[in-house]
Amino acid sequence: QVQLVESGGGLVQAGGSLRLSCAASGRTFSGYAMGWFRQAPEKEREFVAEIIWSGLITYYADSVKGRFTISRDNAKNTVYLQMNSLKPEDTAVYYCAAKPVVAGARYNYWGQGTQVTVSS
Repeated sequence: QVQLVESGGGLVQAGGSLRLSCAASGRTFSGYAMGWFRQAPEKEREFVAEIIWSGLITYYADSVKGRFTISRDNAKNTVYLQMNSLKPEDTAVYYCAAKPVVAGARYNYWGQGTQVTVSS
């Protein structure tokens, strides 16, 4: 089992920045790829960013590329999402998730989410 707890959400004006954190406990953190997802009201949950176990490779949704940066500190069992140049359309509940480093694995551990609200 992996337990994930997000923090760092809040209310920010358009153009501002926030940094989300996700603290993991349980199994070996470096054995998991980590991702951030978000869900806006009345919308499906969508992928935001992913970072592999070593931190050397990252992936981003087109909507956040160039504005968001995902990183991880395996010594602290924590993954981060630095969000810059925030837009009102970034408003959502943000979730972190963990995926075992196994071919074909899916995200099967999720945090409770943290609200991000961007005002115009």
